[in-house]
Amino acid sequence: MSFCPLSDTASSIVRIGEHQVGGDAPCFVIAEAGVNHDGDMNVAFDLIDAAAEAGADAVKFQTFTAEMLVSKSAPKAAYQETTTSSMESHFEMLRRLELSESEHWQLAERAADWGILFLSSPFSVESA
Repeated sequence: MSFCPLSDTASSIVRIGEHQVGGDAPCFVIAEAGVNHDGDMNVAFDLIDAAAEAGADAVKFQTFTAEMLVSKSAPKAAYQETTTSSMESHFEMLRRLELSESEHWQLAERAADWGILFLSSPFSVESA
């Protein structure tokens, strides 16, 4: 027998959009798009389409500005050195991956067209 003090209380249930999460509700699936769009809005739209077609309840991107994340002299991580251009600094790479507010709205609309939620992880107060 396991012990979970919140398992039988209303406080263990939350709502995300119109979805109930917790209790006896079905699993809530979030497809992590992150920065896998590589700065290309067409790829970002494709990620939303794929998430919806796979049955995800939501798709999540990231909201940030390079200036708020790294200094212009910050080195890339080892895996980034092997997966991105050596001609591009860490700062430049992050700048390329940024999504503007307008682009976020476009992605949110695409997700809504599919009937799934658009989520994004902000990396700063300004991004939130």
